[in-house]
Amino acid sequence: MKKFIFGLIGLLSCNLAFSFEVQNIQPPYWWTGMKDHTLQLQIHGKDIKNAEFNVDYPGVTIDSVARLDGSDNWQFVYLNIAPDTKPGELKLTWKEGKETIERNYELKARKPQKGAQGFTSADVLYLIMPDRFADGNPDNNVISSMKFPADVDRNNPNIRHGGDLQGILDNIDYLDSLAITAVWVNPVQENDMPGGSYHGYATTDYYKIDPRFGSNEEYANLIEALHDRGIKTVMDMIFNHSGIAHPWIEDLPASNWLNFQDNYQQTNYRLSTINDPYVSEYDKALTSDGWFVYGMPDLNQNNPHLMKYLIQNSIWWIEDSQIDGIRMDTYAYADPDRMGEWIVAVNNEYPDFNIVGECWLGDVAGVAKWQSGSPVAQDYDTKLQTVMDFPLMTLSENLSPFKADTDPWNGLNKIYDHLALDFVYSDPNKVLRFLDNHDTDRLIKEDIDSLGSWKQAITLLLTAPGIPQIYYGTELLMSGTRQGGDGNIRKDMPGGFPSDSVSVFSRQGRTPLQNEAFDFIAGVNKWRKTNSAAANGRFKHFMPTNGLYLYQRENNDDSFIVIMNGKDTPNEVEMTRYQEIIPIGKQYRDVISGETLVLRPENDIFIFQPRETRILEPLN
Repeated sequence: MKKFIFGLIGLLSCNLAFSFEVQNIQPPYWWTGMKDHTLQLQIHGKDIKNAEFNVDYPGVTIDSVARLDGSDNWQFVYLNIAPDTKPGELKLTWKEGKETIERNYELKARKPQKGAQGFTSADVLYLIMPDRFADGNPDNNVISSMKFPADVDRNNPNIRHGGDLQGILDNIDYLDSLAITAVWVNPVQENDMPGGSYHGYATTDYYKIDPRFGSNEEYANLIEALHDRGIKTVMDMIFNHSGIAHPWIEDLPASNWLNFQDNYQQTNYRLSTINDPYVSEYDKALTSDGWFVYGMPDLNQNNPHLMKYLIQNSIWWIEDSQIDGIRMDTYAYADPDRMGEWIVAVNNEYPDFNIVGECWLGDVAGVAKWQSGSPVAQDYDTKLQTVMDFPLMTLSENLSPFKADTDPWNGLNKIYDHLALDFVYSDPNKVLRFLDNHDTDRLIKEDIDSLGSWKQAITLLLTAPGIPQIYYGTELLMSGTRQGGDGNIRKDMPGGFPSDSVSVFSRQGRTPLQNEAFDFIAGVNKWRKTNSAAANGRFKHFMPTNGLYLYQRENNDDSFIVIMNGKDTPNEVEMTRYQEIIPIGKQYRDVISGETLVLRPENDIFIFQPRETRILEPLN
């Protein structure tokens, strides 16, 4: 009899299988008290599109349910959350005929916000590619439950090496000793892609940290630990494209979810078409709507349901993990109007937040056109406050202006001419200055044996107007070019991985030249925190017609002067031309050496040593 009853129960259970499913809800939870009272729920599940939706919770009502013209496995629900709604568990219900599925959905109370501080010219950003920085947890190197559990092979520069969030946390003392104030981490969201996508730029789940890097909880813990050290976090995001293995791509929610959805076209990578007043519609569309590569389908931000999803996703990460800023990848390839709406939505919730957009153009005017309020701005306001100085990166490649000839058209004159174009920006202090990053050749292509030119490049980066960004390994003189693959500019930090015999995370593991470089950056970074002119000072510079580049920055009672001798030989300079900022007999303290000196002695002659660099604060 018992066997008969159990068999009957089993048979009934099989017959009660639902004809539709709720497999995933994103975002996984939300908060009360947000300024935007609308919440989009993206529901994914077999044949869920036409199921009748209901919610039962005080203060929460249904605004609308969107059933798009794509797959039957997506439904987009829009809820209104009244301002006085209490935190708690919402009861979500889907019905179709006699079948009912219920799910609980949490509305959380907002925590005190330690993040969303933004980043400014008072900060120094340190860019980390987590896969190459340090492997703190070898157990997560391969996750067998993933669709594409890519192997780790440190002998291959173009696949995963095993670095993770724990590795960054384990070396937080190293970051602190470098005196940086913000960390920009290359994307850490899930990239469950063929080949592993170690760089992180092919997202397959926007709400989940890739388990090979760690978990959402580990990410939040890392940010909290960085905050405890006074270090902010900038999250790398990508709205222009996803990874081709994203569930959207495998099961498209709408007929216009992607650009070139039915006819694959690759972008022409010509961002000049976006600014070009004479551009053909064909060229412009191919730039912005073409896929970045086949494995990265181009998302259509003009689909309002997709754009709402992306906006909400960035707000979710700010609130949940308390990041301080966002670096938006391939910003200029996405729809500028929709991206402007995104920036407004983020700043509405977090007024101090800052976003830097990657607008990779080779000329200053092209970059400036993307900065909100620029004199050469588009015929619409991009809303983007901070842009990236790619022209400076190109100019500084392989230290070229810091070791070239010193005639009026070369050497440090190129730096002078570049900064002289800052008038095209609405605010030069909101320009991210960098000498290299994860997509470019390293600042030094081959190993060097002296630091004269290198110190001049670093000094410029850390003292000129703008927000300085240092690429990991720069402080260790890491070299490399993209020839042979991007992995060659994304080398492992020695000592960050269990099998390493030498660790650069300690002084003992670094060469004398590496320690000199590390100490130079750390010393200037520490000084920057004490002199407000380094962040917000007015800028005045003198054309280096005598091989000497000299500039001053002033902010209220703080000021300093930077001097670079662009010659590889001693440079005897008649200093009278600098009298508007340097009086005769005035004393200065060299921030780097601690030495006291007078730049204009009675005879007005000063001799600078080969490639000498000074950062000078007035003493009287």
